[in-house]
Amino acid sequence: MELIYEGYKMKIGFFELENWEKEPLQKAFPKDVLVFEKGKLTSKNAEKYKELEAVSVFIYSNLDEKALTKMPKLKLITTRSTGFDHINLKVCKKKNILVCNVPTYGENTVAEHTFALILALSRKIIDCVERTKRGSFDLEGLRGFDLRGKTLGVVGTGNIGKHVVRIAKGLDMNVLAFDAFPNPQLAKEIEFTYVSMDKLLKDSDIVTLHVPYLPQTHHLINKKSFSKMKKGAYLINTSRGGIVDTDALVEALKSGRLAGAGLDVLEEESELAEERELVSKDFPQKCNLKTLIENHILLTMPKVIVTPHNAFNTHEALMRILQTTIDSINGFKSGKTVSVVR
Repeated sequence: MELIYEGYKMKIGFFELENWEKEPLQKAFPKDVLVFEKGKLTSKNAEKYKELEAVSVFIYSNLDEKALTKMPKLKLITTRSTGFDHINLKVCKKKNILVCNVPTYGENTVAEHTFALILALSRKIIDCVERTKRGSFDLEGLRGFDLRGKTLGVVGTGNIGKHVVRIAKGLDMNVLAFDAFPNPQLAKEIEFTYVSMDKLLKDSDIVTLHVPYLPQTHHLINKKSFSKMKKGAYLINTSRGGIVDTDALVEALKSGRLAGAGLDVLEEESELAEERELVSKDFPQKCNLKTLIENHILLTMPKVIVTPHNAFNTHEALMRILQTTIDSINGFKSGKTVSVVR
């Protein structure tokens, strides 16, 4: 790449931006010409921004052929998301526009929330807090169990799953894992064992899910899966709701096959594409989660803890999204590209 942008005042537009994001961006690009917009970038308003050379968008901006044609000086698009299907890559290639995304940002964040759910279940934290708020210090029914020596079954050992394994090993747990693409080097390094899915379900005291939602993983955990699980085991899901068959989960809880579940996601969230959507002002217009789940039986089951798809939501994780965006723009300017998808 020709380094024509080093030391050059670049015209950069940031769209679908929250107020708090402006200050770190201004600090990152003090010599560039910056445009901040709360709204989306689409074909309807693209001509207004025809002088921009780089844009940073989120998933509600639609950069189709019509929009890209109206921005002749555009050389870089950074999307503050993992997905990039809102950008026409074919046209970008034709126009020599570089496209970057945020491939990962919440590996340790989601892993930590996973153990927040596990510990909340193992030590009955919710019941403890509710009881003391009522002024009672009675310990009847609040006896929990140690995690040390228990077997954790980790389904998926990618960016998040491997952090879950590390935390589990730190707590002296035994770890079994299943992955369609096992990583023997990782298993040797962290000291866990890859097994078949059936063996993981059979031998695990707690099963935690860390796989993407794909046609192949839809209802990966179903009635047949629950029948293979150790009686009295727990299920944790911080990945996507559709990976678990909700009807089968409710049945397993009611029958006692499962002792409990910790869920940060529910099957009704099928419209959700990116975690960061949840903190976007546009998300309520697309999908009202409260309406979708308010009558869900899982919310009222005493053995279940449900959090509102909040595993990703820390200041540090959101800052990592912004930092990756900053790195991508600086990388483009210096000829050292970062997180390129085209």
